[in-house]
Amino acid sequence: MSSEFGKVLRVGVFGQSHGRAIGVTMDGLPAGEAIDMDELRAFLERRRPGRSSLSTARREADEPVFLSGLVDGKTSGSPLCAIIENKDVRSKDYSEFADKPRPGHADYTACVKWNGKADMRGGGHFSGRLTAPLCIAGGIAKQILARKDIFVGAHLAEIAGIADEAFPLMPTQTLFAEIAAKPFPVIDDAQGESMRSAILSAAADGDSVGGVIECAAIGVPAGLGGPMFDGMENRLSAALFGIPAVKGVEFGAGFQAATMRGSKNNDPFIMAGDGSIVTKTNHAGGILGGITTGMPIVMRLGVKPTPSIAKTQNTVSLSARENTTLAINGRHDPCIAHRAVPVAEAVCAIVLLDSLLEEKSRWN
Repeated sequence: MSSEFGKVLRVGVFGQSHGRAIGVTMDGLPAGEAIDMDELRAFLERRRPGRSSLSTARREADEPVFLSGLVDGKTSGSPLCAIIENKDVRSKDYSEFADKPRPGHADYTACVKWNGKADMRGGGHFSGRLTAPLCIAGGIAKQILARKDIFVGAHLAEIAGIADEAFPLMPTQTLFAEIAAKPFPVIDDAQGESMRSAILSAAADGDSVGGVIECAAIGVPAGLGGPMFDGMENRLSAALFGIPAVKGVEFGAGFQAATMRGSKNNDPFIMAGDGSIVTKTNHAGGILGGITTGMPIVMRLGVKPTPSIAKTQNTVSLSARENTTLAINGRHDPCIAHRAVPVAEAVCAIVLLDSLLEEKSRWN
């Protein structure tokens, strides 16, 4: 089981949803970096469950406990390890799934791969719960990047076909902060209310909805990444697909570029007022040939509807080897996407910090 990524900065996530604790390791962090714990807690709070009727009723404090790597609030150069204890678990809600795999979940594939020995309570190691320690690592990465004037932000671009306003050509740190401060992470609050209504409507029907997250990074210098298999899109995509429920990733115009002529899709180079080279548009999403252009990196993540729904679904009995049905009870999010917004920021920040550390000339 591989739950690590990164080159210079190696990040690993461990634990199960209903285990004693979940956690993260970070090996390769530069020493002497101060970590603002209040800022980190505020970042984790954006993802925390049980905050409203739009998310699972599971209540967890998600308070990080640092076991190593921090001394007097600063990174020490040794591997950092932090855990979050699981408190509000109801494992009995999942006993039926050992024999009846939930459609859309990893119950069946995990059973096949590990011969029924995997801990799948609450989704086990496949659960969205594992994004909490991922946000510890991402929150730390965001603070370090901010000292280099690199900022990462995200919002809900779409829920159930209802679209938010898109990021402008040149998003700002202020805009990122305004979205992060909202209880529902959108730019257009009126559209956000429509999205909320769609989520609650699906929940009332015993169903769920998916969504799209738009994430952007500003201040990223040109020249990061490499061609072909080591491109910035490759590294970001590989990590972003590690977020449970993410089924698609696109950059810039993405699939829409396939419908455009080259004369429209190409981003003309122009001189900015400060003497830097920028592009008039950003259909490339800030990356050309796998290498950053200096323009904002813009990506969108497609998040599937929550698989755990109250509606009766068809499945099989593994013991009886026969068709059967399943109605899932317990506490589940009617939509995952809005809680995944800070997770997208976290993963993007980790990859960018790793890329900067790899090119030490740009870090120092």
